[in-house]
Amino acid sequence: MDPDHVVIRQPVEGSNIPVDLMYLMTWDGLYAPIGLRLPEAGGPHPLVLLASGNGGGGMPWIRDAVANRGYIMERLLDAGYACAWIRYRSEVELGYENGGRLIRDIRQGRDMFNRSPLEYEDEIAIVEQLKEHPAIDPERVFLVGMSHGGEMVLKITSEYHGVRAAVASEPASHEFLALQPDHTAFVDPNTGMRNIEEMQMADLERVMARIDLAKAMERISTIQTPILVMGRDTDHLQGIFRATYELLAEAGKEVEWVSWDHPVHGYIYPSRGPSGDYEVDSTQVQAIDGIIAFLDRYAKQDLTAAR
Repeated sequence: MDPDHVVIRQPVEGSNIPVDLMYLMTWDGLYAPIGLRLPEAGGPHPLVLLASGNGGGGMPWIRDAVANRGYIMERLLDAGYACAWIRYRSEVELGYENGGRLIRDIRQGRDMFNRSPLEYEDEIAIVEQLKEHPAIDPERVFLVGMSHGGEMVLKITSEYHGVRAAVASEPASHEFLALQPDHTAFVDPNTGMRNIEEMQMADLERVMARIDLAKAMERISTIQTPILVMGRDTDHLQGIFRATYELLAEAGKEVEWVSWDHPVHGYIYPSRGPSGDYEVDSTQVQAIDGIIAFLDRYAKQDLTAAR
């Protein structure tokens, strides 16, 4: 095994396509784990990176996601996409808001940064390295992010223009949109950090009234990537999901909106039930059908014409 390119191939239950467990270097030299799967047909393949929620958990998290939330991977593989569950460092509260743009410099021949990289920058580093993989088409890399992973889509595409299109599902984009929480959020006296788990932001007008519109639109202004924003009808953050779409549309960005009525936060990532089989209902099937149709439109588009 090459110590600089660690790859461990393992079988995936119920599938003929294995997973390559890999470690990729982030900008500060630490390593992020991913689980990459490639279609059986020869490449190079379009690639979809799957992100969910806050970071942390390392390789055990990746192995669990591949084993127990792999339904969407099977659908993507059947559609001809390479795909990978990715993991990144833990979210830093208001790290994006307070940290500012990362500046990378050199001192005494080595990296010097103005702050530590954040989790969304880990995903950019992962994208850049996977573009060098011989089985990946570097012009057709896509992102699918759910919850905080959906907000990461916005942070990434605001600064980086190297992905073809992206899906932000139930994007918890309150930090990106510079939203000021109301009384339904509070500061935990034990940590001094905000507790926003039960923040009630289902109403669009209420959300829009609490956004720093100038700051949000400045961040949105640099987005060049087509984005599908997916909501969840009864979610307590549905107003944030919808505001994300509305502001992108107002800024003239290439954006689409769809919302589904489903009881599960993270419905695009069906999981295995007690029987060991995936528990997938018709709404989830339709939602994933829609994701693949959206990706297909850009994966099959003539890139010369698109430019």
